[in-house]
Amino acid sequence: MSGQPWRPVVVCAFLLVLLAVALPVAMAFGAEALPVGRVVDALRGGGDLATRTIVLDLRLPRSLLAIVVGAGLAIAGVAVQTLVRNPLADPYLLGVTSGASVGATAVITTGALAAFGVWSLSVGAFIGALAAGVLVAVVTLSQGGLTPLRLILSGTVLGSALSAIASYLVFRSGDPAAAQSVLFWLLGSLAGGEWDRLWLPAAVVAASFVLLWAASGWLDAMAVGPDTAAALGVSVPAVRAGLFTLLALLVGVLVAVAGAVAFVGLVLPHVARLLVGARHRLVLPAAALSGGLFLLAVDVVARIAVRPTEVPLSVVTGIVGAPVFLVLMGRRRYSFGAAS
Repeated sequence: MSGQPWRPVVVCAFLLVLLAVALPVAMAFGAEALPVGRVVDALRGGGDLATRTIVLDLRLPRSLLAIVVGAGLAIAGVAVQTLVRNPLADPYLLGVTSGASVGATAVITTGALAAFGVWSLSVGAFIGALAAGVLVAVVTLSQGGLTPLRLILSGTVLGSALSAIASYLVFRSGDPAAAQSVLFWLLGSLAGGEWDRLWLPAAVVAASFVLLWAASGWLDAMAVGPDTAAALGVSVPAVRAGLFTLLALLVGVLVAVAGAVAFVGLVLPHVARLLVGARHRLVLPAAALSGGLFLLAVDVVARIAVRPTEVPLSVVTGIVGAPVFLVLMGRRRYSFGAAS
C-alpha cells in the first residue's frame, strides 16, 4: 500500500458509491417486486401511496438496519481480532452472544418480560448479553487480567455453558414452535426491522466507529504486540479494558436487534485488510462499508430465496460469503500480524 497511498481512499469511495446504488436496488426485491425507478421515486416523495408505504415504512428501515448491523459486526470483528491477536476471532468469542441466547430463549419459552411487548425479545437478549459480558470480565480479571489467552478461554468456556443453559430451556419447554423460534433467532433475522428499532443500534455503531477510529493508532500498536505497544506509550491494560467494554455493548445491541448473524464479524475484517492494508484508520471504514454492503445483499437473498418464507441470515452468509472470501484470499498475498 505504501506505493499507492491513494488506493485506500479510492476503495472506500467505491464501496460508498456501491452501497448508495445497492440500497434502492435491494428495496426493489420482496414479496412484491418493484421497479427500481419506482423505488427511487418513492424515496424522493413521489409515486403512489401504496409504493411509498412499502418502500418508506417497510423496506427502507429494514435495509438500513441491515447496513447498520453489517457495519457494526465488521468493525467489532476488527476490534476483537486486534484485542486477542487472533485471525480466527469473531465478535461472538467473548460469550456475549451465548448470554443473549439465554435471555432470548427465556423470553420465548417462558414469556418473561412480556410487559415490554414487541420489545421483550430484544430486551431479554440485551440483558443476557450484558450479563454474559460482565461474567466473562469478572472471571478473566479474577484470574490475572484481560489477556488475550484468558479472554479466549473464558469467553469460549462460559459461552459453551450459557449455550447449554439456552438448550436446556428449549428442551424443558417441550414446545416445538418455541424451539423453531429460538433456532431462527439464533441464526439471525432482520424481520423486525422498523424505524423505532433502528435509532439505537445506529447510534451505538456510529459512536463505536468514532471511538475505534480515534484510537486507531493504539490499535495498530496493539496488533503488533503488547510489548511494542507498551514501549510506544500505550497503556495496554486500559486499552484492553476499554475495547472489551465497547465490544460487549456493541455486540449486545446488535445481537438484540438481529440475532446472531455469523460470518460477518469473522471474515469481513480480513476482506477489508485485503482491500486497504492493515492500518486501522483505513481498515475500519473499509470494514464498515463492506460489512454493510454484504449484509444488505445477504438480506435480499434471505427474503427471496424461498418465498414467501425467509431464510435465516447465517445460512446465507456462510453459503455466499465463504466462496467469495476464498477467491479473494487466493488472488492476493495476505498476512495477519506475523503470519502470512
